[in-house]
Amino acid sequence: MSDAAALVRTLTDRHETVACAESLTGGLVCARLTSVPGASAVVRGGVVSYATDVKADVLGVDAGLLAAGGAVQAQVALQMAVGVRSLLGATWGLATTGVAGPDPQDGYAVGTVFVAAASDDGAQHAALTLDGDREHIRASTVQAVLDLLGARLRS
Repeated sequence: MSDAAALVRTLTDRHETVACAESLTGGLVCARLTSVPGASAVVRGGVVSYATDVKADVLGVDAGLLAAGGAVQAQVALQMAVGVRSLLGATWGLATTGVAGPDPQDGYAVGTVFVAAASDDGAQHAALTLDGDREHIRASTVQAVLDLLGARLRS
């Protein structure tokens, strides 16, 4: 499990930065990172792209992809991560998209989540199937995207 403080330390030591594109987490990833003293040295900012059109208009997610399959797709998470990285000029872009509930969305069950991390070396995603209530799904998503970043930083 990746700890936000350890991630901030590692990014600081490497002189790297991070930006967050969040849908179902609504800013919780950025909040977790910025709760760490010294995070201002590495956190560039975030975009809460809760609405599907914001994913396309602000983050550059392909509108055709969104129209064809909705916002809950691995490719959407990947494009969100790449888009926020570019938009905010960060070394790393993180993204979250999925269904926190209480109802299914775009034919996807509650707990269907995709997270992604992007850098110069490319982008990687993780598909999650989470159980629990809305808050548990959101908290688990935050941890999953931080874990993905941690894994990428260690590789």
